[in-house]
Amino acid sequence: MTIKKFEDLIAWQKAQDLAADIYLEFKNTRDYGFKDQICRAAVSISNNIAEGFDRSSDADFSRFLYIAIASCSEVRSMLHLAQRLDYLTSEQSIILLDKTYEVSKIIRGLIKSIK
Repeated sequence: MTIKKFEDLIAWQKAQDLAADIYLEFKNTRDYGFKDQICRAAVSISNNIAEGFDRSSDADFSRFLYIAIASCSEVRSMLHLAQRLDYLTSEQSIILLDKTYEVSKIIRGLIKSIK
C-alpha cells in the first residue's frame, strides 16, 4: 500500500498526539517563554513530517524527518527541565518522555523505509 497523504503516516499521527498532549499539559503554565518554546518544538515535529512528505525526493523527505527528530529531542530536553522546575510531576514527565521516545523511534523507522 502506498501512502498518498501525510495524514496517513503513523509518525505524523503520533507527533500530532504528542503536540496535543504538550499543549494540554502546559496550557496553564505562566512561564510564557517556556510554554511557547516547548509548544513550538512539539508542533515542529509533525509539521516537518508533513512538509517533508510533499517534497520532490526521498532525500528531501529524509532531511525533514531528521529535523523532526531534532525537534522531538528539543521537546525531550525541555521536559527534563520542566520536571526540574516542578512544572511537571515525575509521573507526568515519564509519560511524556516515553511518548517522545516512541515518536523518535517511529520517525527513524520511516527514514529507514525510504532509504
